[in-house]
Amino acid sequence: MLLANTLRSSTFRLALIAIAIFGLIVAAIMAYVYFGTLAYVRSRVGDVGDHSGFVAMLELAMIAVAVLLLVLAGLAAVLVTRRTVGRIEEINATSRAIMLSGLDRRIPLRGSHDEWDRVAENLNQMLDRIETLMGEVKQVSDNVAHDLRTPLTRMRGRLEKAYHHERNSEADAALIGDTIADLDAVLGMFASITRISEIETRARRSAFRALDLAEIAGEVVELYDAAAEQIATRLSISSDREVAVTGDRDLLFDAIANLVDNAIKHGRPGGKVTVTCRNTGDGATIAIADDGPGIAADQHDPVFKRFYRLEQSRYTPGNGLGLSLVAAVSRLHGAEIALHDNAPGLTVQLNFPSAL
Repeated sequence: MLLANTLRSSTFRLALIAIAIFGLIVAAIMAYVYFGTLAYVRSRVGDVGDHSGFVAMLELAMIAVAVLLLVLAGLAAVLVTRRTVGRIEEINATSRAIMLSGLDRRIPLRGSHDEWDRVAENLNQMLDRIETLMGEVKQVSDNVAHDLRTPLTRMRGRLEKAYHHERNSEADAALIGDTIADLDAVLGMFASITRISEIETRARRSAFRALDLAEIAGEVVELYDAAAEQIATRLSISSDREVAVTGDRDLLFDAIANLVDNAIKHGRPGGKVTVTCRNTGDGATIAIADDGPGIAADQHDPVFKRFYRLEQSRYTPGNGLGLSLVAAVSRLHGAEIALHDNAPGLTVQLNFPSAL
């Protein structure tokens, strides 16, 4: 089967063409050598009959060399093409297995570290990435279904209860208000998903301009100061006079606001939340620190996934999209995002490149 595929492959045909070109060149050289040698012998001996044996021996040697070259070239073409076709067949077999059974199969490596092994490694890495993304899509779908089921079930329950009872203006007004609130939560979830997708496709880079990150952070702190006071949390900011970055003002405001909101909600009641904004040697940095329970180190990467929550039962308020939006904004601005233990609490730090 492999030999038949080898003989039918385009690589083998290209090898034959190369052999034919090489054979023509060798034939031309051999003809030049043959006739040149014959002319030289004739000029030395003079009589053709005197060197007929030498000519026959020379012709036999030329034929033997030509046959040997053709055999070796054909053998080399088959072996090289067979090796190439064998590796391609391994990739094809793995591809068929993946289509039939799933993404858990990988292309085998031979350990030769040649170009085919590198191709197989790249394809395996691509399959790993696809499998990871498919897993994230499934997780997001499950989480969306769960988060939608709760408000939709509440709305249906209220409407069914109202349907079987007599009309009451006050009760109906309360029902309508609660239903609108649940619908707003659902619509807000989809708006957040759409916005994250828009950011990840870099559709908003047209709004980039020179900004003062310290000014944006100050506006966020001012906005959330009242919310912090309600739970006796001290919200403060420490920043340089001007921290220059290049970006989208609205997106940066939303990202910082999400981080400050999370710090207030998940920090220790009566504790403190500190926003620090500084210039660095190669850009700018902003850090939001709280003194709450923090996040375990093994959860630092998953928390940036869409709909991911540390509270797995998903009965607490929220939809798990805040940090996903922060991560998307960071990637759009070329910023690095890092989580650090604040002992106690958590520090979220964004490191921005130098302003252009």
